[in-house]
Amino acid sequence: MSEPLKVLYVDDEPDIREVAVMSLELDGALEVRSAGSGREGLALLDQFTPDAIMLDVMMPGMDGPATLEEIRKRPEHADTPVVFITARAQAHEQARFLSFGAVGVITKPFDPMTLAVELRAILSKARA
Repeated sequence: MSEPLKVLYVDDEPDIREVAVMSLELDGALEVRSAGSGREGLALLDQFTPDAIMLDVMMPGMDGPATLEEIRKRPEHADTPVVFITARAQAHEQARFLSFGAVGVITKPFDPMTLAVELRAILSKARA
């Protein structure tokens, strides 16, 4: 059996974070850790090396784009695929998020039954 795909999910909303983690864990081949802020997510990177990171865009203190900027400063995470999670669904907003270096954008509210499939599709497309 292959190694699980390690995912870090960062979102300041506890209820959304809990649903997202449970949704992702429906895919038995995903190992998920979560953080409630950008700073907490960065601290987790010292002990957990994810294959992909999912970041909420709007968070107090350090938002998703600022967190991504800090992630990219770490050589070991310079190429880790990042997917933004956001309620901002307009095309120009999504294009702006991709311009920060994310490989994809998933809009809120997401479908808990398909979140893992959506993440895998984005990651597969990014690797192609």
